[in-house]
Amino acid sequence: MIRIATGADADAFHAIYAPHVLEGVATFETVPPGVTAMRERVLGRLEQYPWLVWEEAGEVLAYAYASRFRERAAYDWIAETSIYVRSDAQRRGIARKLYGTLLDALRLQGIFQAVGVITLPGTTSVAAHEAMGFTPAGVWRQAGYKLGQWWDVGVWQKTLAEPANPPVPVLRFRELRELPAWRTLLARTG
Repeated sequence: MIRIATGADADAFHAIYAPHVLEGVATFETVPPGVTAMRERVLGRLEQYPWLVWEEAGEVLAYAYASRFRERAAYDWIAETSIYVRSDAQRRGIARKLYGTLLDALRLQGIFQAVGVITLPGTTSVAAHEAMGFTPAGVWRQAGYKLGQWWDVGVWQKTLAEPANPPVPVLRFRELRELPAWRTLLARTG
Protein backbone atom coordinates (compact mmCIF):
# COMPACT_ATOMS: atom_id res chain seq x y z
CA MET A 1 0.00 0.00 0.00
CA ILE A 2 1.19 3.50 -0.82
CA ARG A 3 0.40 6.22 1.70
CA ILE A 4 1.61 9.60 2.89
CA ALA A 5 4.42 9.51 5.43
CA THR A 6 3.94 10.63 9.02
CA GLY A 7 6.33 11.51 11.81
CA ALA A 8 5.67 8.06 13.27
CA ASP A 9 7.54 6.52 10.31
CA ALA A 10 10.85 8.10 11.35
CA ASP A 11 12.19 4.95 13.03
CA ALA A 12 11.58 2.86 9.90
CA PHE A 13 13.02 5.55 7.63
CA HIS A 14 16.13 5.80 9.75
CA ALA A 15 16.60 2.01 9.67
CA ILE A 16 16.37 2.02 5.86
CA TYR A 17 18.56 5.11 5.41
CA ALA A 18 21.37 4.58 7.96
CA PRO A 19 23.14 1.77 6.02
CA HIS A 20 23.32 4.05 2.96
CA VAL A 21 24.94 6.72 5.12
CA LEU A 22 27.45 4.39 6.76
CA GLU A 23 28.29 1.96 3.96
CA GLY A 24 27.25 3.47 0.63
CA VAL A 25 27.38 6.54 -1.55
CA ALA A 26 23.72 6.94 -2.51
CA THR A 27 23.84 9.83 -0.05
CA PHE A 28 26.74 12.07 0.85
CA GLU A 29 25.73 12.26 4.50
CA THR A 30 28.45 10.61 6.58
CA VAL A 31 26.72 10.41 9.97
CA PRO A 32 23.22 8.92 10.31
CA PRO A 33 20.85 11.78 11.12
CA GLY A 34 18.94 10.01 13.89
CA VAL A 35 15.23 9.36 14.31
CA THR A 36 14.41 12.89 15.54
CA ALA A 37 16.06 14.48 12.51
CA MET A 38 14.28 12.07 10.16
CA ARG A 39 10.95 13.00 11.76
CA GLU A 40 11.73 16.72 11.31
CA ARG A 41 12.65 16.13 7.66
CA VAL A 42 9.36 14.38 6.97
CA LEU A 43 7.23 16.95 8.71
CA GLY A 44 9.20 19.84 7.21
CA ARG A 45 8.73 18.64 3.61
CA LEU A 46 5.08 17.54 3.70
CA GLU A 47 3.76 21.08 3.58
CA GLN A 48 5.10 21.63 0.07
CA TYR A 49 6.21 18.26 -1.32
CA PRO A 50 5.10 14.62 -1.19
CA TRP A 51 6.83 12.09 1.03
CA LEU A 52 5.34 8.68 0.31
CA VAL A 53 5.65 5.25 1.92
CA TRP A 54 5.32 1.71 0.64
CA GLU A 55 3.91 -0.37 3.48
CA GLU A 56 3.08 -4.08 3.68
CA ALA A 57 1.61 -5.84 6.72
CA GLY A 58 2.32 -2.75 8.82
CA GLU A 59 6.01 -2.59 7.81
CA VAL A 60 7.60 0.26 5.89
CA LEU A 61 9.57 -1.25 3.01
CA ALA A 62 10.39 1.92 1.06
CA TYR A 63 9.95 5.66 0.95
CA ALA A 64 10.20 8.29 -1.75
CA TYR A 65 10.07 12.05 -1.47
CA ALA A 66 10.56 15.27 -3.36
CA SER A 67 12.29 18.41 -2.21
CA ARG A 68 13.10 21.86 -3.44
CA PHE A 69 15.77 21.82 -6.15
CA ARG A 70 17.18 25.30 -5.43
CA GLU A 71 16.05 28.22 -3.26
CA ARG A 72 15.43 30.85 -5.95
CA ALA A 73 11.77 31.42 -6.89
CA ALA A 74 12.40 30.75 -10.60
CA TYR A 75 13.07 27.09 -9.68
CA ASP A 76 9.58 26.53 -8.22
CA TRP A 77 8.58 24.22 -11.10
CA ILE A 78 11.39 21.70 -10.68
CA ALA A 79 11.83 19.24 -7.80
CA GLU A 80 14.59 16.86 -6.73
CA THR A 81 13.41 13.32 -6.06
CA SER A 82 14.80 10.51 -3.89
CA ILE A 83 13.83 6.94 -3.08
CA TYR A 84 15.16 4.36 -0.62
CA VAL A 85 14.05 0.71 -0.49
CA ARG A 86 14.76 -1.64 2.39
CA SER A 87 17.46 -4.12 1.34
CA ASP A 88 15.22 -7.19 1.75
CA ALA A 89 12.46 -5.59 -0.37
CA GLN A 90 14.53 -4.75 -3.44
CA ARG A 91 13.94 -6.24 -6.91
CA ARG A 92 10.15 -6.57 -6.36
CA GLY A 93 8.93 -3.60 -8.41
CA ILE A 94 8.25 -1.50 -5.31
CA ALA A 95 10.57 1.33 -6.39
CA ARG A 96 8.95 1.65 -9.81
CA LYS A 97 5.43 1.85 -8.38
CA LEU A 98 6.31 4.16 -5.51
CA TYR A 99 8.50 6.47 -7.61
CA GLY A 100 5.82 6.54 -10.31
CA THR A 101 3.25 7.68 -7.76
CA LEU A 102 5.64 10.36 -6.50
CA LEU A 103 6.15 11.67 -10.04
CA ASP A 104 2.39 11.66 -10.66
CA ALA A 105 1.86 13.66 -7.47
CA LEU A 106 4.42 16.24 -8.59
CA ARG A 107 2.67 16.49 -11.95
CA LEU A 108 -0.65 17.12 -10.17
CA GLN A 109 1.02 19.88 -8.18
CA GLY A 110 2.04 21.63 -11.39
CA ILE A 111 5.73 20.76 -11.23
CA PHE A 112 7.14 20.37 -14.74
CA GLN A 113 10.56 18.79 -14.11
CA ALA A 114 11.92 16.12 -11.77
CA VAL A 115 15.62 15.70 -11.12
CA GLY A 116 17.41 12.66 -9.76
CA VAL A 117 20.96 13.14 -8.46
CA ILE A 118 22.99 9.92 -8.60
CA THR A 119 26.49 9.14 -7.32
CA LEU A 120 28.31 7.49 -10.22
CA PRO A 121 28.64 4.85 -11.43
CA GLY A 122 25.33 4.10 -9.64
CA THR A 123 24.42 1.40 -12.14
CA THR A 124 21.22 0.28 -10.39
CA SER A 125 20.00 3.81 -9.76
CA VAL A 126 20.82 4.94 -13.30
CA ALA A 127 18.91 1.97 -14.74
CA ALA A 128 15.93 2.62 -12.46
CA HIS A 129 15.78 6.30 -13.36
CA GLU A 130 16.12 5.64 -17.07
CA ALA A 131 13.36 3.00 -16.86
CA MET A 132 11.15 5.77 -15.41
CA GLY A 133 11.92 8.05 -18.36
CA PHE A 134 14.72 10.17 -16.86
CA THR A 135 17.53 11.19 -19.21
CA PRO A 136 21.12 12.25 -18.40
CA ALA A 137 21.46 16.01 -17.93
CA GLY A 138 25.06 16.40 -16.77
CA VAL A 139 27.83 15.32 -14.46
CA TRP A 140 29.42 17.14 -11.54
CA ARG A 141 33.02 15.87 -11.46
CA GLN A 142 34.54 14.88 -8.11
CA ALA A 143 31.55 16.42 -6.34
CA GLY A 144 31.84 14.55 -3.06
CA TYR A 145 34.43 12.80 -0.92
CA LYS A 146 33.23 9.76 0.97
CA LEU A 147 34.61 6.35 1.96
CA GLY A 148 38.15 7.37 1.07
CA GLN A 149 37.60 8.59 -2.46
CA TRP A 150 36.14 11.31 -4.68
CA TRP A 151 32.85 10.60 -6.46
CA ASP A 152 31.28 12.06 -9.58
CA VAL A 153 27.58 12.87 -9.41
CA GLY A 154 25.25 12.56 -12.37
CA VAL A 155 22.03 14.49 -12.83
CA TRP A 156 19.06 12.81 -14.52
CA GLN A 157 16.03 14.84 -15.53
CA LYS A 158 12.44 13.96 -16.46
CA THR A 159 9.89 16.28 -18.01
CA LEU A 160 6.60 15.69 -16.20
CA ALA A 161 4.54 18.11 -18.33
CA GLU A 162 5.12 20.84 -20.85
CA PRO A 163 5.61 24.13 -19.00
CA ALA A 164 2.94 26.78 -19.32
CA ASN A 165 3.98 30.31 -20.18
CA PRO A 166 3.39 31.97 -17.83
CA PRO A 167 3.16 29.10 -15.33
CA VAL A 168 0.55 28.95 -12.60
CA PRO A 169 1.83 28.72 -9.03
CA VAL A 170 2.70 25.22 -7.84
CA LEU A 171 0.03 23.67 -5.65
CA ARG A 172 1.36 22.83 -2.19
CA PHE A 173 1.22 19.13 -1.33
CA ARG A 174 -0.86 19.99 1.73
CA GLU A 175 -3.49 21.38 -0.66
CA LEU A 176 -3.18 18.60 -3.25
CA ARG A 177 -3.90 15.88 -0.72
CA GLU A 178 -7.35 17.41 -0.11
CA LEU A 179 -8.35 17.15 -3.78
CA PRO A 180 -10.21 14.30 -5.51
CA ALA A 181 -7.29 13.95 -7.98
CA TRP A 182 -5.03 12.85 -5.12
CA ARG A 183 -7.54 10.28 -3.85
CA THR A 184 -7.93 8.99 -7.40
CA LEU A 185 -4.16 8.63 -7.77
CA LEU A 186 -3.84 6.70 -4.51
CA ALA A 187 -6.80 4.47 -5.37
CA ARG A 188 -5.19 3.70 -8.74
CA THR A 189 -1.95 2.57 -7.05
CA GLY A 190 -3.94 0.64 -4.46
